[in-house]
Amino acid sequence: MPTVGVKRDLLFQALGRTYTDEEFDELCFEFGLELDEITSEKEIISKEKGDCKASGASDVILYKIDVPANRYDLLCLEGLVRGLQVFKNKLEAPRYRRVSPASGPPQRLVITKETAAVRPYAVAAVLRDITFTQERYDSFIELQEKLHQNICRRRTLVAIGTHDLDTISGPFTFTAKPPADISFKPLSQTNEFTAVQLMSLYKADNHVKHFLHIIEDKPVYPVIYDSNGVVLSMPPIINGDHSKITLNTKNVFIECTATDLTKAKVVLDMMVTMFSEYCSQPFTVEEAEVVSPDGQIYKYPELPYRKEKLSGQLINKKIGINESTEKIAQLLTRMCLLSHPTGVGDEIEVEIPPTRSDVIHACDIVEDAAMAYGFNNITRTIPRTYTIANQLPLNKLTELMRQELAAAGFTEALTFALCSQEDIADKLRKKITDTRAVHISNPKTAEFQVARTALLPGLLKTIAANRKMPLPLKLFEISDVVLKDETKDVGTRNCRRLCAIYYNKNSGFEVIHGLLDRTMQLLEVKLGQDGYRIQAADDPTFFPGRCAEIFVHGKSVGRLGVLHPDVITRFELNMPCSALEMDVEPFL
Repeated sequence: MPTVGVKRDLLFQALGRTYTDEEFDELCFEFGLELDEITSEKEIISKEKGDCKASGASDVILYKIDVPANRYDLLCLEGLVRGLQVFKNKLEAPRYRRVSPASGPPQRLVITKETAAVRPYAVAAVLRDITFTQERYDSFIELQEKLHQNICRRRTLVAIGTHDLDTISGPFTFTAKPPADISFKPLSQTNEFTAVQLMSLYKADNHVKHFLHIIEDKPVYPVIYDSNGVVLSMPPIINGDHSKITLNTKNVFIECTATDLTKAKVVLDMMVTMFSEYCSQPFTVEEAEVVSPDGQIYKYPELPYRKEKLSGQLINKKIGINESTEKIAQLLTRMCLLSHPTGVGDEIEVEIPPTRSDVIHACDIVEDAAMAYGFNNITRTIPRTYTIANQLPLNKLTELMRQELAAAGFTEALTFALCSQEDIADKLRKKITDTRAVHISNPKTAEFQVARTALLPGLLKTIAANRKMPLPLKLFEISDVVLKDETKDVGTRNCRRLCAIYYNKNSGFEVIHGLLDRTMQLLEVKLGQDGYRIQAADDPTFFPGRCAEIFVHGKSVGRLGVLHPDVITRFELNMPCSALEMDVEPFL
């Protein structure tokens, strides 16, 4: 959960009253938040860097508040205060409006086709005649950082740029150029740099260096120019110094470039709704036009209001209360969801504002109603259906097998469910296309690219990490693998597997074979055509002529054998190894 730090006195001033720490903690709980910590800037620095570094730091009391990850409207002081005021019935939820410029055409952002290679989407808006104070300015900057860390996924999905509109001239152009062709003075710098020089400069910057990887390997970098050729920003890395906003800024041009258009719209809506209250016309946002590469013109921000209809009976049933439709409508209105009974039975019409992008399904509305009602106010009841909890049969069988395999002298290992493509393909002498692996779309490291399709690679890596231990090494694991399955609604399925491995100066195939016989004995599966049997098989992972397929009641459930020398060396091992891997679920 994101944590929002706000100055206590500033918060109480905005709320119009003071609270004791206990009272405010209770208010947060009622609103679905948590007061995580009461501290100060001096105390934070003292904890992190020592008392000597903390001298001179502020003693102003800070409240650290945990906010649900999908409540982007609560990531700044403005949204937090607005939500609490509406919740306490001291304020009506504001109505956000998109307006046309008082004079002249709207600001225009033109997207060129070159951006398709790096960052194809952009949205924009203008906060006209805004008034900043130091506190408002700090909150404005902090909200951008919170959004970047949260919904923007560290700028990979969306990057926000804010500019002093009076220092630049539209229309603006969002394009992409080779790094050597981009040159400008970045934020807080005194000299101009090319994009190539900037990437080298910021490798030593503790803040910006974390975002360089997003574009540094691309042939072209995204960049935004005004009509005079002035660089506004090079998203998602840095803004230009020319258009930086200050306390004296009156008109703010906000642009969001993205790889996900939906997320960009949400981020833009959050930025403008939170700070439009400081405009000369509160809660109004001046529209901007965005021209796509195909010539289509779109107007932003969208600030969408949508309506949903629910029955009061459904809400009462889901929460476990018995309230009238009028009362439920009042509860939802306190959560910034303007609601009223339609007059058709117990139907309630709920209006979802642009600040509540977290409301996706009817259950989200029910949750808000429960929150406004108060979880502690819901009467505890005994369920009408009496049930006795039981362990899942698969898990029960797994536990029994774990105990018996340990008793057979094997040590249990627990390996990662994610691995590299190389682990399940190249190292096992297989093609990745034959593995039915589920791929991670945005892997953070090369070690976690796919969900494992076999337990064997994890155990071999465990052996490699412990090869200095006394021989023999006998390991086993009973866990799930993930396989593609088009018959499932999610396209994949989990499959419980048993894998055992024997590593010694000799292959020890008889040890693994003996473990298989013992396992079948425990599962009460007899040897023979009507029980289990093994049959010679070819598998590139195993040594030719030293691999067998396991059949139970005529169905293949796994394989065992001596591993191929290439497999052993690819996992940085140097001694023979025998392994067994089979499905557990057929024995239920």
